[in-house]
Amino acid sequence: MATSSSSQRIGVVGFGHLGQYLVESILKDGAALGLILAFVWNRNSDKLKGLVPDELILGDLSSFASRPCDVIVEVCHPQIVKEFGLHFLSQSHFMVGSPSALSDHDLNQKLRQAAQKYGRTLYVPSGALWGGQDIQRLNDSGGLKALFIRMSKHPSCFRLTGDILSDWTEGEGRRVLFSGSVAELCPLAPNNVNTMAAAAVAAGTLGFAGVRGEIVSDTALSDYHVVEVEVTGPGGFSVHTVRRNPASLGAVTGSATYNSFWNSLLVCKGHGGRVYLC
Repeated sequence: MATSSSSQRIGVVGFGHLGQYLVESILKDGAALGLILAFVWNRNSDKLKGLVPDELILGDLSSFASRPCDVIVEVCHPQIVKEFGLHFLSQSHFMVGSPSALSDHDLNQKLRQAAQKYGRTLYVPSGALWGGQDIQRLNDSGGLKALFIRMSKHPSCFRLTGDILSDWTEGEGRRVLFSGSVAELCPLAPNNVNTMAAAAVAAGTLGFAGVRGEIVSDTALSDYHVVEVEVTGPGGFSVHTVRRNPASLGAVTGSATYNSFWNSLLVCKGHGGRVYLC
């Protein structure tokens, strides 16, 4: 059992499927792993009643500093990263569960500068990205030449801005919705392309503008999401991975991603004033 002096106090911002999973895991298993739940915030606080102890419910997110944390975890929407990310980093390490927000170049730079200024770590969870740290090592060695990611899902699993997929019909098959830079893609599908955003963070020399992404609607994918990653290095080196992540119809997040986030959180113990893919 971890002692109180060595425990990590965790604040969770967002109580969707992923936020609820993290909160339940901390309440159930956190003590043995040195994790203590400091607060939970949700835009609709009524959703927390009966599921989160009353004393842990934070009604007003702007008062988060009244609940001291070692790590604040955002798992709700990129807008929260934009509005509160700098404030979070001034008080604690920050795990950004919506890294698509980092496609905003100015915000990206400000968060990096804040991490350095305050000596806090901006954590970016790998999520459904397979081989993220290998991509980062290749990038850091100067060998990463190109990176392409394709995410294919049943149309009910996409949450897109605009009406790009409003006319889908069951049985229509495969449809490419977008192909281009991840920087352009993130605002189109902010809740669906966090895997690509994590890859863009790993591929720092290419960045969001240099990493290419494609999202595909496929009515045949009723049981899982597919993430394909193509990495190109020097001298003809290349890697192509295909990950099938079990997911029910309408699910934005595949089931294997929940455990990936939990494992990422366990890593968040402070890695200095920088961005860290975990």
